[in-house]
Amino acid sequence: MTTSRSTSPRGGTAGAARGRSAAREPRPAYECDACGHQPPKWVGRCPECGEWGSVVESTVTGPTVSGRVVSSRVPAEPARPIATISAAPARARPTGVSELDRVLGGGLVPGAVVLLAGEPGVGKSTLLLDVAQQWAVGSGSPSLVVSGEESVSQVRLRAERMGTLHDQLYLAAESDLASVLGHLDAVKPGLLVLDSVQTISTTGTEGVPGGVTQVRAVTAALVSVAKERGIATVLVGHVTKDGQVAGPRVLEHLVDVVLHFEGDKHSSLRLVRGVKNRFGAADEVGCFEMHEGGISSLADPSGLFLTRYSEPVPGTCVTVAMEGRRALVTEVQALIGATVAGSPRRTVSGLDSARLAMVLAVLQRRTERLTLHDREVFAATVGGIRVVEPAADLAIALAVASGGLNLAIAPHLVAIGEVGLTGEVRRVGAVPRRLAEAARLGFKVALVPPGCGPASTGAGPEQMRVTEVTDVRSALHHAARASAE
Repeated sequence: MTTSRSTSPRGGTAGAARGRSAAREPRPAYECDACGHQPPKWVGRCPECGEWGSVVESTVTGPTVSGRVVSSRVPAEPARPIATISAAPARARPTGVSELDRVLGGGLVPGAVVLLAGEPGVGKSTLLLDVAQQWAVGSGSPSLVVSGEESVSQVRLRAERMGTLHDQLYLAAESDLASVLGHLDAVKPGLLVLDSVQTISTTGTEGVPGGVTQVRAVTAALVSVAKERGIATVLVGHVTKDGQVAGPRVLEHLVDVVLHFEGDKHSSLRLVRGVKNRFGAADEVGCFEMHEGGISSLADPSGLFLTRYSEPVPGTCVTVAMEGRRALVTEVQALIGATVAGSPRRTVSGLDSARLAMVLAVLQRRTERLTLHDREVFAATVGGIRVVEPAADLAIALAVASGGLNLAIAPHLVAIGEVGLTGEVRRVGAVPRRLAEAARLGFKVALVPPGCGPASTGAGPEQMRVTEVTDVRSALHHAARASAE
């Protein structure tokens, strides 16, 4: 008796056909619209980022077949020896904003895509409006600012206040990607500023504006257009509560440059920090100052972080902090309060509270005259700068000791070094650069870790006396000696 193959329960032709048909049919999938996580089923709260109501259903195709043979084809442009390729298209063009050019590595490269991220109200739109105006004045090509958050009238008022009106500076208020591309066809700009990428959406992609899917699709399209037409593009990005760029992580991989715009709302100082840069150093920092008329570059910001006293004051010490590759002379202040019962307060502003607690414990243990366990300690930096690197430990220790002993440190002294738990002073990086900056500002004496002085390195400022200190106790001795001179 012959059995029909179409009714075979296992391995039959009909069963295999049904299996292949089912594999080709779309199947439901779920994806978080905030972080991109794909849970196996729908849930009300994303298990990855914790957002409520962000998991949406999307349709994807079935399993793909791996191992398929891929045939070769003739490339559109053959590979060439590297020496025959011109580097002229990748040359940077200055924006006219010196501190931004410093971070970018000389300026904006045609076709490059820059992502500028920062907290709301820090001054991203103000800075880029100035950049767009400077580009329109100096490059000879138009610049286009597309705002998805403000109307053109609001941007016009800001431009009037800043004095950035120019005939080659164009404004548009759009939230649709197709309309943005239409403006590019009409204006043909050399610079495009999109504020912000989270507000732009495209109808051909699922998800809400600002979601992972939309941001990924919009950014990919803009990168493709920028490369094809040679348009320098700056995308404004939002940040999350922990300071990271909002959206999928692939967003930072798509662009050429990632910049973070930082600043305290209570301070006029703003920093543009390079995180990724395909055209230059990725650890550069640009300094700006916010004022009523807009924003301006600070070529020499060290004066913002110092206080000039008519007479030496106890509780202060100067160090040199590194912001990326930039040395900034910074003053550290400490105030030692009265003796209190229970747990005394340890308050910091601009410093790392954990490092302050460690330095206080070292001073309490390794010095004889200081008693700090039952006294309140307040420590801060000047000018709103945040210093969290270990190189500021020695300056913190000297400032606390100066305030606790009521002995003023010489105003022409700087202290650089990391303090260990046994009281030793450890080496830090970029000491020659720090000393050169301090000498430029007129400081005469420097306390540095062992192996960092001119006798060890063979180089140092001639007009500065550099002393190597091995521990906190010797640092206090040399600081007192310099103050007595």
